[in-house]
Amino acid sequence: MRPKKSRWRWNMTKQIVVAVAGNPNTGKTTFVNALAGTRLRVGNWPGVTVEKKEALLRLNGKEIFLVDLPGTYSLSPYSEEEIIARDFLVKERPDVVLNVVDATHLERNLYLTLQILETGCPVVLVLNMYDEARRRGLEINLARLSALLGIPVVPTVAVKGEGLQEALQQALELAASPNPRKKVHYGEEIEGAIKEIEDWLGKNVPQIAVKYPLRWLALKLLEGDPRVLQETGLKIPEDLPLIRHLQKVHGDLSDLLIEARYGLAAGLVRQCIKEHRVEPPLSEKLDRLLLNRYLGPPLFALAMWLVFKVAFDFSAPFVDWFDGLIGATGGTLSYLLKHLSVPDWLYSLIIDGLVSGVGAVAVFLPLIFILMLVLTFLEGSGYLARVAFLVDRLFSFVGLHGKCALPLLLGFGCNVPCVYATRVLESRRDRILTVALAPFMSCGARLPVYVLFAAAFFGPRAGTVIWSLYLLGVVVALVLALVLQRTLLREEPGLFVMELPPYRMPGWRYLLVHAWEKTRHFAVKAGTYIVVISMLVWALLHLPPGQDLRHSYLGRLGAFIAPVFRPLGFAHWEAGAALVTGVLAKEMVVSTLGQIYGTEKREPSAEISFPWESWKEVIKGLPLAFVEAGKNLWASFSPVSLEAESPAPKLLEKIRQKFDPFSAYAFMVFTLLYAPCMVVLASAYAEFRSLKLLAIMVGAGLFSAYLLGILIYQIGHLF
Repeated sequence: MRPKKSRWRWNMTKQIVVAVAGNPNTGKTTFVNALAGTRLRVGNWPGVTVEKKEALLRLNGKEIFLVDLPGTYSLSPYSEEEIIARDFLVKERPDVVLNVVDATHLERNLYLTLQILETGCPVVLVLNMYDEARRRGLEINLARLSALLGIPVVPTVAVKGEGLQEALQQALELAASPNPRKKVHYGEEIEGAIKEIEDWLGKNVPQIAVKYPLRWLALKLLEGDPRVLQETGLKIPEDLPLIRHLQKVHGDLSDLLIEARYGLAAGLVRQCIKEHRVEPPLSEKLDRLLLNRYLGPPLFALAMWLVFKVAFDFSAPFVDWFDGLIGATGGTLSYLLKHLSVPDWLYSLIIDGLVSGVGAVAVFLPLIFILMLVLTFLEGSGYLARVAFLVDRLFSFVGLHGKCALPLLLGFGCNVPCVYATRVLESRRDRILTVALAPFMSCGARLPVYVLFAAAFFGPRAGTVIWSLYLLGVVVALVLALVLQRTLLREEPGLFVMELPPYRMPGWRYLLVHAWEKTRHFAVKAGTYIVVISMLVWALLHLPPGQDLRHSYLGRLGAFIAPVFRPLGFAHWEAGAALVTGVLAKEMVVSTLGQIYGTEKREPSAEISFPWESWKEVIKGLPLAFVEAGKNLWASFSPVSLEAESPAPKLLEKIRQKFDPFSAYAFMVFTLLYAPCMVVLASAYAEFRSLKLLAIMVGAGLFSAYLLGILIYQIGHLF
């Protein structure tokens, strides 16, 4: 009997539920994104922070509810991802499972395929990266593989969109087919034991078949799955003769089943795949160079330098155009508000608070998008995954291992996902240490600060200066890891084993979708969280009434802490106020400076005209921005560097009056290292419930920020 459907359906009577399952690095995400496109909804699975993706599709008059399950290597529930995937297949019973496998590593992927078949769900085997398999000389007999498994087999190339509709069509046909499914056969001994347990279940607990597939439950009881034993309260009786015989001959039955699955997978590959001799694949040739113990690290450093230089140079014209767009929008709002005769305080809140505050952050959206686009290319190509191997030797010296690099790499986008991504680490000690280092990975929220100050003082060298800040954050994190490893966290790090994905050329659709998803987080934050905080900052800058900004509540607080920063070269209240609000969100550093320096004294009767000229410049400026971006990109790789226009020229002029190059760099370093934002601290506390960890994150950040800021400013002024 099939269990009833539950919350996953949007319309249970009409929709076909299709689950997408597979190992990591099989192109499953690309497959799902290519199928769903903009219809993909991203959230979290109930009760956990594991990302959940779903979409509603239509094909041949049918509605398909697509659910992307977390990537797993097996359905043995040792991680949250494995628990989610298995519970969905067993308890929610989708109509069809699209099992996406890597055609170049079929034997390894078939282990999960066999476990999915054990659940009794209808399965379509999707051989992704089929073109890569053929290039490697692999000839796969699709018809024979389909016959042996008893399921449809569809070759696809997800990055090119090939075979996707065929896979979906096969899923629809399979969902409508009433034919009984072929069972995976594991040999006479194991099959006899399964039958013995099924008979015992049918006789003693017949109602259990309503909740679980009977054959799957028998397999789980046979291998002693702890989660199933706990959920069901069942235990195999010791007097079953076949079970007793197997235990006597083979010992641990879970090992017996694992060997049976791997043996069956190997046998399927031997029968269905012929391997022809070809030249060594490009991946091997590239790895000899990029993973070389001597050449690999400097090549990675060079790649990161190029990322920031290209992103900064190429995006500069778009940042300048976006600044003009925000200026024209602000001018239009100012004109409308004056003609609506709104109160002066409301006018100031909208223009000085929201437009100046949010606009100072939003102007950098083009830069964030270009940077995410380049990083997505490195990620999709398979190169970033290899960074874990490059840094493993260095990380082991400071008490980490290469797998810790993967969550830390996420920190360059946002530190919050970095905190949650540490769940892939087996050791609690490794998780705590990695989270303690997360704030030193420079997130996208700090980037507007770097760009603003680098553009003000370092001109064509701005990209190099920004790259140096990212590198400095990593160096400080490694020093902190070494200190913690020799003091508070003395345990040995866990073992490092990881699968390398093949090199691929990501398609433009993949790049644009993923880059926008990462940029959207920044944009949504600017449109919600930053709006609220900007209004709060505006209130603190304009209360008590009748005072200038210097004597407002925020101005007084900034002036109170300003002397502390005298050794760093920025002992003025504006810098102090910006750093205080930066604790709430790092974007607020630039937002607060934008409000402080963007607030101008106006005469109440001053006439404001509609900004026609500004809008003309915006309309004419967009095509020119593309031309300038192309020139800058060419100049990035040529001996001559073009100096791009700077964003927010009025704000830059104010900053140049308050800082010099050394104090500006010290300010950027302080912003990089000092206390993490409140959301990161809240996430870390929610994960570990440890005030000591929060104290380490805040204390180490403030200490290193202050010490390095002093050294940079004081040593810089010696020469």
